Amino acid sequence: MTAAVTVDVQIASSVESIPDEKSIHSWIEEAIGSSGRAGESSREISVRVVDEEEGRTLNNQFRQKDKATNVLSFPAVGAGESGLPPELSQALGDIVICGPVVEREAAEQGKEVASHWAHLLVHGTLHLLGYDHEADVDANVMEKLETKILAARGIADPYTEQS
Repeated sequence: MTAAVTVDVQIASSVESIPDEKSIHSWIEEAIGSSGRAGESSREISVRVVDEEEGRTLNNQFRQKDKATNVLSFPAVGAGESGLPPELSQALGDIVICGPVVEREAAEQGKEVASHWAHLLVHGTLHLLGYDHEADVDANVMEKLETKILAARGIADPYTEQS
């Protein structure tokens, strides 16, 4: 059984490259389905696309870094351990993506902006599912999974040099 995924998208940015809600949902659903951690419960995720001011404020507040970053993930407290019956939806958490940073990074790295959006949505979703990249071994696992998910949709490995 494939769990249903509900994605609430909030747009608080004026950048033009923001993917449509169907694409955002598709990438998140792909990440959950390919993660090996999908479970049987329906999943809920909120995605908020922000400009640099809000991105900087959140990154400073939660990571003590006084600059906007590309993506922040906020797992729901006790995500996956709520004790609710599996037929009820389980909140995974929130993803915040800073649109201007996504566009700037894509240009600097020579990547298609749509591919960079896809990568960051997958990356943020995997964080909500418990993946991280603090230790090299964990980073390797997470990066391989991201690369596999993106390759299935025809997107090049985001961790190799682009030309």
